[in-house]
Amino acid sequence: MIYRFRVILDTEEDVFRDLEIDQQASLEDLHNAINQSFGFDGGEMASFYRSDDQWNQGQEISLFDMSDGTTDVRLMSETLIEDVISEAETRMLYVYDFLSMWRFMVELGEIAEREEGITYPNLMFVHGQIPDQAPEIAFEAEESDDDIEFEDGLDIDDLDDLNFDQNWN
Repeated sequence: MIYRFRVILDTEEDVFRDLEIDQQASLEDLHNAINQSFGFDGGEMASFYRSDDQWNQGQEISLFDMSDGTTDVRLMSETLIEDVISEAETRMLYVYDFLSMWRFMVELGEIAEREEGITYPNLMFVHGQIPDQAPEIAFEAEESDDDIEFEDGLDIDDLDDLNFDQNWN
């Protein structure tokens, strides 16, 4: 079977690619197809993340094992597309180049029969031009230290109440 994906760049402009790839290809094969379709050289670190219907980031599937060996790392080269994508779980996030942070939403659009004469992966459709730089990430601030209230009522910025000598050294 062939999986047809829409790969959408996370930007204000509409920039996406429609790709076909064999369900038994690896995520590394999909990574390479995405890079080629968007014009990247593929030389940067990348990861897929399993995702739910609200595009929440789940389990990471990495291009390389960068861990210190104490944790298990799921690798693209060892993970088949059909093992993480199905009719019930159709979405993944893809991040390319962790310094620039190119972010993509990858969604299964259709499962189809293999067609004779077509080489897979296959770039079916291109829409929009990729910008010169990765879109900025707008992080939402969580609770700051100023907003934290301690049970004992102490103010972390008021050292006089802590019987602490600022000039101890």
